[in-house]
Amino acid sequence: MIETMRQVIEDRRTERVVTALILINAVTLGLETNPAVMERFGEWLYAIDRLILAVFVLEIGTRMVVQGFRFWRDPWNLFDFSVVAIALVPTTEAFSVFRALRILRVLRLITVVPSLRRVVTGFIGALPGMGSIVLLIALIYYVFAVIATKLYGADYPQLFGSIGTSLFTLFTVMTLEGWVDGVTRPVMEKFPYAWLFFITFIIVTTFMVLNLFIGVVVNAMQAEHAKEEAEEREAERALIEEETEPLVAEIKALRADVTALRTEISRRSQGAG
Repeated sequence: MIETMRQVIEDRRTERVVTALILINAVTLGLETNPAVMERFGEWLYAIDRLILAVFVLEIGTRMVVQGFRFWRDPWNLFDFSVVAIALVPTTEAFSVFRALRILRVLRLITVVPSLRRVVTGFIGALPGMGSIVLLIALIYYVFAVIATKLYGADYPQLFGSIGTSLFTLFTVMTLEGWVDGVTRPVMEKFPYAWLFFITFIIVTTFMVLNLFIGVVVNAMQAEHAKEEAEEREAERALIEEETEPLVAEIKALRADVTALRTEISRRSQGAG
């Protein structure tokens, strides 16, 4: 029974069905946000949602039975279990937020699609290196915020009146969204050389420090890709060894027979002589 369940759950067709259901569920959850659609097809959408959830619960339950305690040692299994468990929480007034969190089921695509899983794994692997960059950019932000508050806080309190306000203003500058007309030009009316401060800040943060994030993530993803390639090569080598092992054994046995035959012929030749 368990072996049959294992074959079903590990079948590629089961994976395709789950992927299709996740995509359908994403569409239905999006349609639920449209009042006009809900007025006409609300009951159908809820029925489809419940049916898909039941399939997800059945799939997770089957994996738990097949894998046993190994299920709880796999982070991706824990992620799938948490996403489905959230959807099972009653959507009463006290837990109304969990109704909105049903959309998290779409994230199960990460565990189903190998390429997405590699991306997330690479990103998680980059987190330790990103921590140092976060600390660096926090220090840079703080230094520039103190300078901006000292220089422009008295004249532009709405932009640089306090450290917190300066940090938020500098964040908008870093995003390059309206930083010229919204921040730089007003400040330059009284401080003509203020552009030096803001351009220096943009170069340091946007063009240098933030690119370090990209470098760390790219390196982590390359390492993850190389690791997977090495694992695939090892698996292929093991498969080849497994397939050729009987042939090697037969060749060794044949060689032993030939050697024994030669020995026997040589012995008989010496005896005849």
